[in-house]
Amino acid sequence: MTFPADRPATWFVTGTSRGLGLELVEQLLERGDNVAATTRSTERLLQALKADTTRLLALAVDLRDEEAVAQAVRKTTERFGGLDVVVNNAGYGYLAAVEETTDRDVRDMLDVQVVGVWNVLRAALPILREQRGGHVVNVSSVLGLTSVPGWGLYCAGKYALEGLTEALAGEVAEFGVKVTIVEPGYFRTDFLTTDSLALPDDVTAAYPAIREMVENHLALQGNQLGDPVRGARLMIERVVSGEGPLRQILGSDSHAYATAKVQALQANLDAAAATASASDFPA
Repeated sequence: MTFPADRPATWFVTGTSRGLGLELVEQLLERGDNVAATTRSTERLLQALKADTTRLLALAVDLRDEEAVAQAVRKTTERFGGLDVVVNNAGYGYLAAVEETTDRDVRDMLDVQVVGVWNVLRAALPILREQRGGHVVNVSSVLGLTSVPGWGLYCAGKYALEGLTEALAGEVAEFGVKVTIVEPGYFRTDFLTTDSLALPDDVTAAYPAIREMVENHLALQGNQLGDPVRGARLMIERVVSGEGPLRQILGSDSHAYATAKVQALQANLDAAAATASASDFPA
């Protein structure tokens, strides 16, 4: 099954009340597609949208609640008669040293970025598998490929998302289901505002460089390289075409970070080549 050309496609998108998710919903509605959009605030979503919302199903869903997610997927298929594309976009930033990150912070982040995605996949995959077609788009980050100080928790969630998505792609290929990991860099959304970023309640004086990094990131707001309008358009084009590699890199900054990580990893592998076999049983 390829992307439908003879009818509006039906998209299920999480994390849609702001940022890249909101822009994605806007463009999908302008295309004339059906969109089930999950958010914590349907009121905020509806107020933000400028497009005709006739084909919109706005759903207030706690992605951590497995039954609520399953019900949202059921409502989608009941309203639109099917499901073609799933976009796991929900997430938020968190800036703190690993030492400053509490147990609650860890669980909250992973509940959204990992458990929530898994809940959506468990509800949607039987539909896509049975119809032998569809597309899953998991929105990661370049920080799912490389790590920087102060972003440890966010990176942990995105690294986990990368791992499960790679496995998923191999599992569902035989059913005609395509999978894409989107890895944006810094986009000019409100992601770097205190409305979207979580910060620790308590910090130590031991990490002044991280405090400076946080201030620099807050000051970057409004000057990010990435254009969310273009980013959303490229995501849609990838799904519509059904072509392209597993990873979709969005942003020259993302490409530069990812390239540097690959080069560092290759250097590490080269340095370890002579000693890696030392732990093997003798031939």
